Amino acid sequence: MPLVTARALSTREFTYELPDGAGKGAVVSVPFGRSRARGVVIEVVDAPPAGVKALPVDKVVHELPPALVDLALWLADYYGSTPARALELVAPVRRQRRKEQASPVERQSLEGEAPPAQLSPDQEQAIARIAEGGRFLLYGPTGSGKTEVYLQAASAALERGLGTIVLVPEIALAPQTVGRFRARFGDSVALLHSGLSDAERRDERERISRGEARIVVGARSAVFAPMHGLGLICVDEEHDASYKQESDPRYDARTLAAKRAALEGATVVYGSATPRPESWAALERLELHERLGAQLPPVRIVDLRREAGYPLSAPLLAGLGAIVENGGKAILLLNRRGMAPALHCRACGSTFRCPDCDVALVLHRDETLRCHHCGHAEPAPNECPACGSVELARIGAGTQRLERELAERVPELELIRLDADTAARPDELAQALRRFRDTDRSVLLGTQMVAKGHHFAGVALAAVVDADTGLGLPDLRAEERTFQLVTQLAGRSGRDAPGRVLVQTFQPDARPLALAARHDVPRFLADELERRRELGYPPFRHLVRVLVTSPSERPGLKLLEELRAGLDGYDGELLGPAPLFRLRGKHRAQLVAKTHEPRRLAARTARLLAAAAPAMRRAGLTAVVDVDPQSL
Repeated sequence: MPLVTARALSTREFTYELPDGAGKGAVVSVPFGRSRARGVVIEVVDAPPAGVKALPVDKVVHELPPALVDLALWLADYYGSTPARALELVAPVRRQRRKEQASPVERQSLEGEAPPAQLSPDQEQAIARIAEGGRFLLYGPTGSGKTEVYLQAASAALERGLGTIVLVPEIALAPQTVGRFRARFGDSVALLHSGLSDAERRDERERISRGEARIVVGARSAVFAPMHGLGLICVDEEHDASYKQESDPRYDARTLAAKRAALEGATVVYGSATPRPESWAALERLELHERLGAQLPPVRIVDLRREAGYPLSAPLLAGLGAIVENGGKAILLLNRRGMAPALHCRACGSTFRCPDCDVALVLHRDETLRCHHCGHAEPAPNECPACGSVELARIGAGTQRLERELAERVPELELIRLDADTAARPDELAQALRRFRDTDRSVLLGTQMVAKGHHFAGVALAAVVDADTGLGLPDLRAEERTFQLVTQLAGRSGRDAPGRVLVQTFQPDARPLALAARHDVPRFLADELERRRELGYPPFRHLVRVLVTSPSERPGLKLLEELRAGLDGYDGELLGPAPLFRLRGKHRAQLVAKTHEPRRLAARTARLLAAAAPAMRRAGLTAVVDVDPQSL
């Protein structure tokens, strides 16, 4: 199948003559019209179809495990993409080698840890059950030893001559994870994520394909690692929404991990201290009951309605002052970048918004207003353009403002900010994490990436500066994500010494916060599953979302109305169409279906959109089908 961009051709198969020894999974160069194209062999037959003269391929470039071809074709079918686009994921372009270079593993890894003197009984039971094969949810509080279970299971797989893929939800978690695996398995560890250069990705994939690297650590794209003889896939922090790809093909790496494991007879282990309701309901649980070495720290809810200071309340300043006096580290989570989430006119009530997106502009330290959706930037005004008033208020706080106020109030602490503005490159990220690890009386502050899976000694205080940022979002997973974020951050504290956790909020009685303060994961998941059962949300039904963008509002809504009529009679409850906020100058609207047959409904939707394609092009409309979306 040629890997071409034209959608009309990217769903078609073409027949060529293969040289002896080449088979399914071969990546080839073929004559295609007046040019050359890359292709992937998806099937080998004895003779071409009647009336077709098969041209010989130019050459075989390299070969993929055949199971990856099956995985790509399944992905295209389930997620409503095209085979060519899916095959591009497993057979990316290989850049020509210009020079030898070192593996990024050493440069982007933190130092690992020695293996424990002995395993806990829960760990031993989990490792024994994993060795029997299957699909498992490894559940336990933060610090209960889930990573050690992955390491032991990977070692057992290697003894059987099988490889392991370890997935982390985003690049921020790669340095610590790859460091721990490298300490145990040395040069047999490879690293794959989007932050690598093209040359680094090529070299790592070649090491994996040749069998030199039998352990692969990486973000979601590592599920496509060209490993032969796969025995185990570990999906760490399986609750994280970052496993879902937000561009075509819109795959979920957690779902693909299960499918690849099924295709290759491998075992898959999903690990989390705060599992998704979907995993809690569907998977066999292997539970690690106790945190190793220390108890979970107490959590104090700070009611901001009774506090004068924001973003630094009196209890938070007291906790930071104790670190100044006694030593230790702190982690502060504020899930917003910039100085302030919005600039607001006190006189007329106007909020400064992006001209191309229906969202508030974020004020940054350099006195620019920036849109975090499209990148639009403009100087912050001195007066309101609507009424001329100079009484402009900064609403809320972002990580830049938090950093500035910390520097003013507790100058004795070293501040290390970790967000998309400061850690754009993996090398910078690893360097920031090393600084925090090695520096006493330091504060790691940032967005949600500071709450995810990091294990540092000496963290005496963890604080959620504003727990309300996600609670008000109009999304079915808003409470789930808030609960996960608070619980995960709480787990960063007190692993090797007494620790404490502060959660600042204007909604102290909110269910997710109250249950997170008690570390009561089973109760939260039981309540959430009951709520979703009543509403027909996952895991009880799948969601299929159709998102349309258009130059003006009406054409997009009209297309979705016609699409809804065409889907009438198919299994599922249809919601919408409903308009969404503009993005990058385009109007958007969505239609959402709750269904037991996502693949069938998505396929019908794709056919209807294909039939409407000429009219959509004339009207400037685009549409995407998103199966199992992570946000609405």
